[in-house]
Amino acid sequence: MRPETLGTTIRGILFDKDGTLVDFDRTWGPAAYSVMTALSGGDRSRLEALMRVSHYDEVGQRFAPTSPLIAGSSAGYGPLWAEVLDRPAGPALYAEMDALFRAAGLAALTPIGSPSDLAACLVAGGFALGIATNDAEASARAQCAALGLASHCAFVVGYDSGHGAKPQPGMVTAFADSLGWPANRIAMVGDSPYDLMAARAAGAIAIAVLSGPLGPAARDAMAPLADVILDSAADLPALLGL
Repeated sequence: MRPETLGTTIRGILFDKDGTLVDFDRTWGPAAYSVMTALSGGDRSRLEALMRVSHYDEVGQRFAPTSPLIAGSSAGYGPLWAEVLDRPAGPALYAEMDALFRAAGLAALTPIGSPSDLAACLVAGGFALGIATNDAEASARAQCAALGLASHCAFVVGYDSGHGAKPQPGMVTAFADSLGWPANRIAMVGDSPYDLMAARAAGAIAIAVLSGPLGPAARDAMAPLADVILDSAADLPALLGL
């Protein structure tokens, strides 16, 4: 698809959250350390084991590019944590993890640019907006409210909202259905191949941004999946002719 036609083709824009609207390292680096510390209950060996399976750098308080927590949900990496904690893997543990992450993520929440100004510009330009994240829905809604996005994004879903998790297409399809538009009038904007794979699988337009934890180094992995690659979501208005 030619970039100059996107402004007239796209009617709905579905944003990934972490790495796209929220600074992943500055938000989830400190938040994850807080959660791992709480769950380890003062047991240093368990904390170290949680960091090890999470590919987490304690000194830098950030994740390695190989971390299962990047773009993953608690249901995805939860079994690894359950084994370390010697607890049953399943909904009870994942709900506890999600609650801890919701509080810690909100406390450390760091936006990329000004998401509320970007959303206001796009809505004024006639675009419907949504959020699709592999975070839990409750956490996503709390962060959207804190970022001033709640009034601009009626559609907010997480891995636990009943549409599946990315890279499955369910979130993208559900957003298109909520608007009454075919998926080819929807753009999915994200910093991970999971976002672009979800877009492709749903038949939507895939827009990559290089604002995630890998930065410009993500370009090579994203290029085969993306219709367009932007430095950040802040470049959308120019792309769409606003």
